[in-house]
Parts: sequence; C-alpha cells; structure tokens
Amino acid sequence: MESREEKIVCFFNSHKEWGGGEKWHFEMASRLKDAGMNVIVCARPDGKLYRRCQNAGLKVYGFKISNLSFLNPIIKRKLFRFFKSHDIQHVILNLPSDLKSAGQMAAKAGVADIVYRRGSAIPIKDSKLNRHLFKNIVTRVIANSEETKQTIVANNQSLIDSNKISVIYNGIDIENFDSQEVDKIENKGDEIVLGNLGRMVHQKNQIFLIEVLKQLHEKGVNAKLRIGGDGDLKNEIISAVEKYDLKESVELPGFISDVKSFMSNIDIFLLSSHWEGFGYVLVEAQMCEKPVVAFNISSNPEVVKDQSTGVLVPPIDKDAFVDAIVSLIENPQKRQLMGRNGRSRAKSMFNIKQTTEKLVEFLHAK
Repeated sequence: MESREEKIVCFFNSHKEWGGGEKWHFEMASRLKDAGMNVIVCARPDGKLYRRCQNAGLKVYGFKISNLSFLNPIIKRKLFRFFKSHDIQHVILNLPSDLKSAGQMAAKAGVADIVYRRGSAIPIKDSKLNRHLFKNIVTRVIANSEETKQTIVANNQSLIDSNKISVIYNGIDIENFDSQEVDKIENKGDEIVLGNLGRMVHQKNQIFLIEVLKQLHEKGVNAKLRIGGDGDLKNEIISAVEKYDLKESVELPGFISDVKSFMSNIDIFLLSSHWEGFGYVLVEAQMCEKPVVAFNISSNPEVVKDQSTGVLVPPIDKDAFVDAIVSLIENPQKRQLMGRNGRSRAKSMFNIKQTTEKLVEFLHAK
C-alpha cells in the first residue's frame, strides 16, 4: 500500500468493553496509521479501546455516548464542534448509539463519508429513526459477513441500497499470531479438552455447553470443558456447573489475554452462540489447527466449512452437537485433518493484510 498523508479517517467506537468490534477498530486504525494514513480514534475514556489506543500511540479522543445521547444538546454540541474542527473525510461508526449521535453531528458538520460498520447479524429495526439515518446520514456500510449484510435489510429491503453495503471479513495478523509463544498445559491422560472462548452473555449461550458436557459424561466420554471469558452470566454458568455436579470437569479461567495458548491447549473448539456477525474465535481456533463444532447459523458457514474444517449442526440441537463431538473424539485422524484444513482456510481467507487492503480500497473509492 502506498504511504501518503490524507484527510483524516476517524474511527468512532464508544463501547466500554472489549469485543470483536473494538478489536477491529483498533487493528484497522493501527494498520492504516502504519500505512501512512491520517487516523484518529474516538473512544470512551474509561473504556478498554481508549487505553489500548493510548498505549499504541494512536491519537485518541474521549466521548461517552449512550443510547439517548442524540437527544442531549450538550453532547450534540460537543460532537458538532469536534467534527467541525477536524478535517475529517471519513468517519467509521461502530454502535447504533454512535450512529445516532456522532453520525448525525458529523453529517451536520459536513463530513463527506459517514460509514456504519455493522458487526452483528441481527436484523435492524424498521423504525422511523433508522429510516432517517440510513437515508439521510449513512453514506455507506461495511458488513463483516454476507450474513450480516443480509440482516441489515431483512426488515426493510429499501432501508439502504444494497450496492452501498460492502462485505469486508475480519482478519487475523497471521505473522504476529504465529510468532507468539505457547504456554503448554499438560492434560490428564486421554482426557479430551473442549474449549469455548467468549463473553458470558446470552448471545454466547455457554450454559448449553454445560448441558452438552453432562450428556457426554452420561455416555462415558472422558472430557473436560474449559470456558474462557467473563460477563454478566458468569454466576448462572457457575450455578449450572454445580447443578450438574461438574466442578471437577469445568474450568472457568476468566478473561483470556493469550488466545493462542488457550486454543493450543484444547482438542476441539465449541461455539454455542445464538448468532455471530463474524466469529473471530473460530478463525483463531482454526489457526491453531483445532476442529470446530458450532451451529449452522448466521455467519458460521462462511468461516467454518462443514465436514472439512469442522462440523455444523442445527441450532440448539443438543443431541446433534453431542454426536458431532463424539465423532471427532473417536476419530483422531479426522480431528487432525480438519485442523489442518482449518488453518489453511483461515490463512487464505482471513488474513488481516487482505482486510486492510480492502478497507483502504473502500475508503479511496469515495
């Protein structure tokens, strides 16, 4: 990519916690800056994205945005003055609340390109406000999967011209990932370690996995479940573990900063999410040559190739989920082949270099 100074690209993401959207904004802002583009980030001052941007030397500004901030004249004035005082060509917004507040003020301040980056495969409500935003404020949309693109207009096919929606898959920094050291954990004998990684929230549906483990034990399968992450439903997950008397077979190590070590120390990765805009963890698991068992929903079939890099089963079908795990446990060669296939697919389709190049092309097209 050609290194050159341009008008400002502003990444606007006011979410406090760290998730896929924050990871994408941070990585893309960092890589565009490294490519010589003029980048700034707007983030919540007490949020994890803000701190990471500061530590990485990115120019970051603090904004606290809530769902009703678009009705607050003080916040609106602050946003308007910010956009008016900076030579911003593109603003890329992450949250619906960001779009309502910062998007409208950016448009009022004369920002030419207002991009909504959609990372959740949940249909957008066909409300009067959303019709206004997508008709009069949003100039273009980035979707992180074909499934996400479809859900944008699922409730209203005329919400926005589909030609204005570009699919740019999330990517992984393969060179950096491969260079990371792995802290090896010694597992017990022939015990199979099943893994899941994600926020402990309704979407991720980890209690389903506790029930799956219970069913596996009833079949005599020697398996342990390791769930990395934290969140509002942690206590409910702990209660489920206690209810099914699985304390000795379930590990809850909390937030995982070393994803590669986590993935390298499991045998099969399980994803029980009700929906995914794009499952970063699926790519990370496949990069570590781990086969995947997940539901055949939302964007999962775009990331996992059924029967080649993993097994996709009907949503919430516990028996099918259990059977898929058992089939992989009983066939180590199949696990290894799926793992190799997964890594090859991840490297060819989800390389962050490709993601960055596509984003640069997207920005230069306007």
